[in-house]
Amino acid sequence: MFADEAKIMVKAGDGGNGCVAFRREKYVPRGGPAGGDGGNGGDVWLEANPHDNTLLRYRYNREFRAERGGHGEGSNCHGKMGGDSILAVPVGTVVFDADTGEQICDLTAAGQRFRAARGGRGGRGNGNPHFVRPWHQAPREHEDGRTGEERHLRLELKLLADVGLVGYPNAGKSTLISRISAAHPKIASYPFTTLEPHLGVVSADPGATPGSGRTFVVADVPGLIEGAHEGAGLGTRFLKHLERTRLIAHLVDTSDANDRNPVRDFEIIEHELASFSPALAEKPMIVVATKLDATTNPDHLEELRAFAANRGLEFHSISAASGEGIVGLVRAMADALDRIPKPAAAAEIANTGAGGAEEVEETPSAPAAENHSAAAPHREER
Repeated sequence: MFADEAKIMVKAGDGGNGCVAFRREKYVPRGGPAGGDGGNGGDVWLEANPHDNTLLRYRYNREFRAERGGHGEGSNCHGKMGGDSILAVPVGTVVFDADTGEQICDLTAAGQRFRAARGGRGGRGNGNPHFVRPWHQAPREHEDGRTGEERHLRLELKLLADVGLVGYPNAGKSTLISRISAAHPKIASYPFTTLEPHLGVVSADPGATPGSGRTFVVADVPGLIEGAHEGAGLGTRFLKHLERTRLIAHLVDTSDANDRNPVRDFEIIEHELASFSPALAEKPMIVVATKLDATTNPDHLEELRAFAANRGLEFHSISAASGEGIVGLVRAMADALDRIPKPAAAAEIANTGAGGAEEVEETPSAPAAENHSAAAPHREER
């Protein structure tokens, strides 16, 4: 089952409380205050995982908490730091604040991490030198741990693909992607057979040595109809997956079985793309006439070809069933992608939490949870 949206609550761990204690040991004169500090609470991280392609795991499990820090103990023993909670999400996940609607970050590269909630700082015990003064050498003060950050997030998945296939239902998109890649979407002769996007990896140079040929990713998006931006059919629910593509292949059925005008079909889908996002309608486009094997009257085909020429759009005619024109179309897609620069994969950070600026890490090192004794190194201040 494919899921591209989810709402979750993340709660970082609370900091442990500081301890009030005094040393009363044999052979330790004037032991004095010896209460240890509480441990810091664990953070909640979102990590982009290239092996995930759906947010289904967050559809039913919606609350995630990190471990709280341990309390301080006597003999200047610091509390244990809380363990982090790492949530794996698909590459291409956009994170929004569910309360304000503001975009927080965009995880576009495998291994990227975003700290969704910062753990609370541990409280200081009375053995902390900050409480000791020459005139106050036996302090009984201590601090409670700070509360970990809590956030309500909305996760939205935008698939990462180079080429997006758009068109009316039954225009031949699923048949094409099954022909040029290893994807196996459901194919049938009724509208809206495709109910969720499908991805396929295409090799543009099948005769090249392994690892040296050009490859790209194609996304098959469920068909659109007139009024989709107002909710007709499947609406524009899946068009967000085209926002990351660099090239759009617009498939138009020109077969004898299609009694609609192909130019009108093209203009309707183009209007739906522009209604969803003007930037989507401005992407480079290839016009593809489909079902040549079922075309005996070339009038529709030539009409669409002339229209594409007037618009300055590259035109191809294919038959996914027989394979006619497929090789030329795949090479044209690869050539077009070679001319289109790849967008820089940069994570966007648009929000600062209570604990300071949020951060996105490319190759983070997992923090370890440790027990800290009196000789422990300096603890992180938050």
